[in-house]
Amino acid sequence: MSSQKIKIEGELLEKAKQCAEASGYASVDEFVLHTIEKEVKRLSPDQGGGTESKEKVTKRLQGLGYIE
Repeated sequence: MSSQKIKIEGELLEKAKQCAEASGYASVDEFVLHTIEKEVKRLSPDQGGGTESKEKVTKRLQGLGYIE
């Protein structure tokens, strides 16, 4: 399994910290990982989600700045 670091800066980072704390996550990393996992599952055709391809999901996450 490979890993990828992402940058979250400014107001979005502060909001993620607040949400992570309010939701009982141990860290922002845990909150972000769980959130991305839920979205990937929701959008993944093999999980009964949307019909978007892996390439489209990757491009969307890149466009949002989550991955490079």
